[in-house]
Amino acid sequence: MENTKDLTEHSSRSERKRRDSFGMFDGYDSCSEDTSSSSSSDESEEEVAPLPSSLPIIKNNGQVYTYPDGKSGMATCEMCGMVGVRDAFYSKTKRFCSVSCSRSYSSNSKKASILARLQGKPPTKKAKVLQKQPLVAKLAAYAQYQATLQNQAKTKTAAVPVEGFSWGNYINSNSFTAAPVTCFKHAPMGTCWGDISEGVRVEVPNTDCSLPTKVFWIAGIVKLAGYNALLRYEGFENDSSLDFWCNVCGSDIHPVGWCAASGKPLVPPRTIQHKYTNWKAFLVKRLTGAKTLPPDFSQKVSESMQYPFKPSMRVEVVDKTHLCRTRVAIVDSVIGGRLRLVYEESEDKTDDFWCHMYSPLIHHIGWSRSIGHRFKRSDITKKQDGHFDAPPHLFAKVKEVDTSGEWFKEGMKLEAIDPLNLSAICVATIRKVLADGYLMIGIDGSEAADGSDWFCYHATSPSIFPVGFCEINMIELTPPRGYAKLPFKWFDYLREMDSIAAPVKLFNKEVPNHGFHVGMKLEAVDLMEPRLVCVATVTRIIHRLLRIHFDGWEDEYDQWVDCESPDLYPVGWCQLTGYQLQPPAPQTSRDSQSSSSKQKKKAKSQQYKGHKKMTSLQLKEELLDGEEYSFLQGASDQESNGSASYYIKQEP
Repeated sequence: MENTKDLTEHSSRSERKRRDSFGMFDGYDSCSEDTSSSSSSDESEEEVAPLPSSLPIIKNNGQVYTYPDGKSGMATCEMCGMVGVRDAFYSKTKRFCSVSCSRSYSSNSKKASILARLQGKPPTKKAKVLQKQPLVAKLAAYAQYQATLQNQAKTKTAAVPVEGFSWGNYINSNSFTAAPVTCFKHAPMGTCWGDISEGVRVEVPNTDCSLPTKVFWIAGIVKLAGYNALLRYEGFENDSSLDFWCNVCGSDIHPVGWCAASGKPLVPPRTIQHKYTNWKAFLVKRLTGAKTLPPDFSQKVSESMQYPFKPSMRVEVVDKTHLCRTRVAIVDSVIGGRLRLVYEESEDKTDDFWCHMYSPLIHHIGWSRSIGHRFKRSDITKKQDGHFDAPPHLFAKVKEVDTSGEWFKEGMKLEAIDPLNLSAICVATIRKVLADGYLMIGIDGSEAADGSDWFCYHATSPSIFPVGFCEINMIELTPPRGYAKLPFKWFDYLREMDSIAAPVKLFNKEVPNHGFHVGMKLEAVDLMEPRLVCVATVTRIIHRLLRIHFDGWEDEYDQWVDCESPDLYPVGWCQLTGYQLQPPAPQTSRDSQSSSSKQKKKAKSQQYKGHKKMTSLQLKEELLDGEEYSFLQGASDQESNGSASYYIKQEP
């Protein structure tokens, strides 16, 4: 009779295992538990002696394990990722934490897709029930553990110190705050970052372990800095001695349950393995109510790092030697959405230009002719083999404007960011009105006689402002060079020039809820030499306009940038994309900046001949002389104000 009861209970548990076999948390079974738990959790071990209790490995077979008292353990909501006790979950299947999650998960295709991803298979394949980890794999793990114990006294692996700049150390030592990933819509995961925040649990490699094979443990996010997270292994409580920084989008970070689905061992860190005898019970307590990454997080990361521009595509781009015109260039390489463009006539491919694919400085072939913009014809009479025009739909779209009524006119005055000195907002004039809302702008007092330094801004550009913008927002306005009547007064200047101000209503005044705050850290392109992506800080915010300061450099290198500029990136972007990050200027070099700044100021008299930019580059190279920094980038870029997809302006 008693045997029949045991058989019935065993059959019921087996049926429950089959029903919930895709559960993610249920494969954690501590080897240090009693043998009854071990035998009831895996039928294949009934005739095999239990593994020694000293083995600190939590087995995970991708199956539902039951406790000796019949309870069915942990579960993860397949919709929202919430972790909880299975018995408290909704419905008989215990797949969802609430009615709303169950209803939201009504699509069979989504179920199959997620399950397939958990199995490491393409979503198009039919998902199958996850199979149990073979017993031989468990025995092999134990053998490896024993071998490690024997060799531990003979060999010790020393950690190799990482030379160079570390965002983690920089953030921790100064208690800095980084701009969240959600501030950067153009960056990977910028629009699908979700609820990733402090307290989220993940599975990561366990580096505090003597096993020869790669094993994992659960860690919680203690602090977020862009893509980077400060992680602490579960079980360390308030002990931060083994905290470590890791890129959340890296290949070694997984949602809780990944090990169970992949048959990977969970091993508690060696430092704390003695603290608990029942690690499964510990995880149940710690993970109940916790959040983890979505099961398709790594797929989303991969998809967000796919870029439509490809090498050999032809585009029109601003001529870096004559700002007033464009030239044909060929896409040479794509890194993190940034394009290295080589001008078509450059035989040795050294005459290049870097900008983001969403930059307002690049356009499809034929754009210049369509709006009446100057264009330098190429000496090359026909396309080279393999080169093809980039499709127009790949380029950032500008906001449509109505030019039929009151509109910008030649000679109107306004304020504009100087494209060759991005730290300055200057007195400017509309020199030519083009089609589709584009304007040619000249900086008063500094223009070349032939107009070769006029710059093309769209009417919705966040880099142009109505007269009085700087005064209202307490920004220093740069007057025309040589203008004697200081302090500068717009009323007097307009009367002297016999000119009028561009109507305020023609400037877009919308301001997005961008999420930036003063003091936030980020990675920013030095737009005067865009091969440098630098450690930077937001120092001022005027509506949607950000003042970007490059850490370690004088304020004269600051740049006014739009909050949606594609040349701003979250902390950790360089590491994620393989781009070289420029660290703050070394302390020993800062003393030389004052004299260097004088050179920079002196060079302003020649800036519209294209020399100031080179002076800035040479200056930085001189200050970094002797440092072993390598750069993946190399070229020049004059200005980038933000993705042309997001042209919204601020209230003056």
